[in-house]
Amino acid sequence: MNKGAKFWLVAMVALLAAASAVQAAERKGHTVVLGAAKRVGYSKAGDPAGAGAAEDSLKIRALIVDGAVKEWTTGDAHDVTDRSFVVRRVIRLNDALPGDKLGHWVWQRGPWLLVDRTTGRIAALKLPDYDPGVSQVSWFRDYGAYCGVTASGKSLYAMVAQVGARKAALAKKLSPFDGESHAEPVCGPAEWQREPLRITFHPAGKDAVSYEIVPGSAVLVEDAGDEPETPAAEVKPK
Repeated sequence: MNKGAKFWLVAMVALLAAASAVQAAERKGHTVVLGAAKRVGYSKAGDPAGAGAAEDSLKIRALIVDGAVKEWTTGDAHDVTDRSFVVRRVIRLNDALPGDKLGHWVWQRGPWLLVDRTTGRIAALKLPDYDPGVSQVSWFRDYGAYCGVTASGKSLYAMVAQVGARKAALAKKLSPFDGESHAEPVCGPAEWQREPLRITFHPAGKDAVSYEIVPGSAVLVEDAGDEPETPAAEVKPK
């Protein structure tokens, strides 16, 4: 083999080794954890849609991806698959009026997030007719059951949403709804039964109502990409 051929052979081997190293780096997993719980001030005045009348504090935890705080969460997380979980976001909102000299920040319960441990991606779930002040989501597999309020604000619905699906797996009217005067909570936590797959709702002041769900295959597609879709700014509680 002449010198020119040897040079190109060595160059090709080096390029292949470099490509293999890049691919190995891309396949490297992310570290996704929920931090230690802490309490922050919370009130009906600060979060009229989500706070109970007697709540004066809220337990929150940081959602940390590769050592950086990406979101703040509240409540229990639910594993959807062995690599994805859902957890509810909590938002720190600027409540200062125009002309206020000092900032006024309040905490509010936000949407549910879908978190992928492998890619580090965080996405807000779009749950049909979800209302932060009414909907208490009860999770089973990739299904979330809750009482929802229609866009008009006049009807209360029994809702079952499936992660990744465009349409609700169940949407049944429970009763008319008055946003100004209603029981708190509007509904108790929904209860799941596995066989047959059934969900029971507990609207306040009414008899419990149950529906059977026709089980289907999971529609959640877990991407193999490596670029995290997370906010760049970090948020620190006070």
